[in-house]
Amino acid sequence: MKQITAPELAQWLADPAREQPVLLDVREGWEVALCQIPGSQTMPMQTVPARLDELDEDAEVVCICHHGGRSMQVAAFLERNGFTKVTNLTGGVHAWAEQVDPTMAQY
Repeated sequence: MKQITAPELAQWLADPAREQPVLLDVREGWEVALCQIPGSQTMPMQTVPARLDELDEDAEVVCICHHGGRSMQVAAFLERNGFTKVTNLTGGVHAWAEQVDPTMAQY
């Protein structure tokens, strides 16, 4: 599975020449209410299997959670289910707040 750092993801999102990924935030609703990477789609981890048909398996998908553990599990699940363009955000929204957007709330 591919991994991406927060600064690398920020560069990707800022590049109009690159296909923009689906930012799949797999945290719980209360976590998303505290902070979220702009443009991300919320799908709590435990709902992913039942909602798999909502995702385009041909799209670039970057899985996001708090520190990168849950998103890595979801990314592996997606790969096992035919998704080939899956990337995990190393360090999650915590790394994003630390390395990209210091104004983002942290928890």
